Amino acid sequence: QVQLVESGGGLVQAGEFLRLSCAASGQTFIPQAMGWFRRAPGKEREYVSSIIWSGGDTYYADSVAGRFSIFKDNAKNTVYLQMNNLKPEDTAVYYCAAAVRDDYSYDFWGQGTQVTVSS
Repeated sequence: QVQLVESGGGLVQAGEFLRLSCAASGQTFIPQAMGWFRRAPGKEREYVSSIIWSGGDTYYADSVAGRFSIFKDNAKNTVYLQMNNLKPEDTAVYYCAAAVRDDYSYDFWGQGTQVTVSS
């Protein structure tokens, strides 16, 4: 079993930054990909960003491209989401997820961390 623990959320003002971390533990952890998702109040969960674990290719939702950056530390089994120039519409609970199967479906999820951006 894989456990994912997010940290780094908080309350910031528009234009400021936060860095989220997601540490994986448990069984031998060699994911296909790691991703970040978010759920804003009253909205469906949406994709934010992902990174291919072996090659390092990164992907972003249009809403965060150019402002957010995903990167990883293989030795620490940790993935990060650097969020710059935050906007009030980025307010959400952010979830980390791991895809361990070849179809890249996300099977493991963290508990979420709250990000609140005030205007």
